[in-house]
Amino acid sequence: MSLPAPDGDWSAWLAERCSGALDRAAAQRDRLVVGDGDPLETWNTIGIHLADCLAAAGLLAQVHPDAGIRAEAEEAELAAERFRTALMLDDGVHSALAAVDPERLDPDARRVLAHSLRDLRRAGVDRDEATRSRLREISEQETTLAQAFSRGIREGRRSTQVPAAAVEGLPEDWVAEHPAVGGEVTVTTDYPDTHPFLTFSTDAAARRAVMTAFLDVGWPDNAAVLSELLDLRHEHATLLGHQDWPSFDAEVKMIGSGPAIGDFIDEITAAVGPAGERDLAVLLDRARQDDPAIERIDMASWRHYAELVRRERFSLDAQEVRSYFDFGKVRQGLLDVTGRLFGLTWERVVGAPTWHPDVATYDVAADGTPLGRIHLDLHPRAGKYNHAAQFDLVPGVAGVQAPEGVLVCNFPRGLMTHADVVTLFHEFGHLLHHVLGGRQHWVRFSGVATEWDFVEAPSQMLEEWAWDAEVLGRFATDEHGRPIPADLVRRMRAAEEFGQGYLARAQMFYAAVSYRLHLERPDDLDARVRELWEEYNLIAPLPGGHFFTSFGHLTEYTSGYYTYMWSLVIAKDLFSAFDPADLFAPEVARRYRDTVLRPGGSRDAADLVEEFLGRPYDSAAFRAWLEQGPGA
Repeated sequence: MSLPAPDGDWSAWLAERCSGALDRAAAQRDRLVVGDGDPLETWNTIGIHLADCLAAAGLLAQVHPDAGIRAEAEEAELAAERFRTALMLDDGVHSALAAVDPERLDPDARRVLAHSLRDLRRAGVDRDEATRSRLREISEQETTLAQAFSRGIREGRRSTQVPAAAVEGLPEDWVAEHPAVGGEVTVTTDYPDTHPFLTFSTDAAARRAVMTAFLDVGWPDNAAVLSELLDLRHEHATLLGHQDWPSFDAEVKMIGSGPAIGDFIDEITAAVGPAGERDLAVLLDRARQDDPAIERIDMASWRHYAELVRRERFSLDAQEVRSYFDFGKVRQGLLDVTGRLFGLTWERVVGAPTWHPDVATYDVAADGTPLGRIHLDLHPRAGKYNHAAQFDLVPGVAGVQAPEGVLVCNFPRGLMTHADVVTLFHEFGHLLHHVLGGRQHWVRFSGVATEWDFVEAPSQMLEEWAWDAEVLGRFATDEHGRPIPADLVRRMRAAEEFGQGYLARAQMFYAAVSYRLHLERPDDLDARVRELWEEYNLIAPLPGGHFFTSFGHLTEYTSGYYTYMWSLVIAKDLFSAFDPADLFAPEVARRYRDTVLRPGGSRDAADLVEEFLGRPYDSAAFRAWLEQGPGA
């Protein structure tokens, strides 16, 4: 797809991409209702136009450097959501699709018909007009509030002034990029600023100030936004006959029901509890060497003391590890690794127009056949989405348009932490899924279109390649070109396994917040989140932190943040099919590519996994991973 240059007319491009697409979709809707042409093919064309608009608007609202374009993109996204809501509540559309005889269709067409009719029912097309009218209002309000919540995080960037002495012990390149002014250093809430500071600074008060600012990015405005959004989602679900939002949301996920989410959270919490308490006690013992009065490890201290324990117990120095992960080498190494693994080539498109000069563009081919295009937007800037995610730009449809995806992250330009490397591999897994799964006939099943509690599994599995010494040795080299030693990678793995229990408990806390706030809709969100924190999270909160106002996953995952751990269970089982001694073995990698990634959403996730493994998935590999001790 042709994009404007960074200084081009993005407003006109966005208008054509969105308003033009919605006009074309409306014309196709009229064809569908009067019976002009094949109804399913017409429905698919409508879906393509709508998806084109939503992808472009959703991306530019998060990444374009011009605030005016971001605002226009939000308006375009809202218009597209209005159109989609009206379409899904349209009697004429429902009648046209309901009249299609499924017995005359091939399996893929039969599946898209069944899913479409289910989606229409879940939208409320079969409800009375008063209910449908209210659902239209709710849908628009939900979109507006979700945009406001995201905007509050994206544009809530903060800075903290800390004493110059507080940066002693931080990496030399970090210190060079943060010169002291008047005896103080500025630390922003951007990841490359905050996370190294929390890890290496020995100034406990400064760490607390920096962490509080990081947690409070969306405070206080997002608290009221979220409260209203929770109430609207509840009303939405009950109007459609469900007891609550989690029950409505889980109906189309692998987990199947709302109460099952709570059961899963508590099951995992119990399973990881002993390991988490054991490892956190080690951090606390180490912290008391510095301050005997410390009672708990909190959000401002856990990274710091985890680093000290890694250094002293596992002979692992994070600054030594960083010296092997130059951003440019890591980016190219990732492309080389995934290219060899999945039979892909990544060709840099020099001079390709994009929204910002930082963006790197590549054309993708599989076994010599062109697949699509990717864009890597990997460094922080003002007004940009400030976490890490994959965004669609073009949904792939066989014979119509090639898939294009965008990786949006916030990494440093120089040396990366290994955690950054793992995050990059994880998010790139989503991009692979989008491109490899983007050759479907039906746009409904294009790319990452599986059940929402499976989408993280392929990404979490790809993380394993970021922990393998042979893999890392191909691109992780120091300034002299020496590859990272295998023994260092072994110690990195042991140190990572050391903290998996308390970090898993933190994940269950996030999942509980996601689930319980939607289920209960408490009047005092702050108080309820603190209760859940004490129940699920072993790491203590900070007195002034309001983390939930910057918890961006509440807009996209709603009540389903449990997805990350649910998917991890499957990811560990998927990885069990690979030989750890030869992670590049072509037969299993290509079989995984073709049976799990390429089908997109054209089959149920459980069936895709079963075909790849030769059996239904289970939790044996996940439980073995939980039970192994550090260094096992």
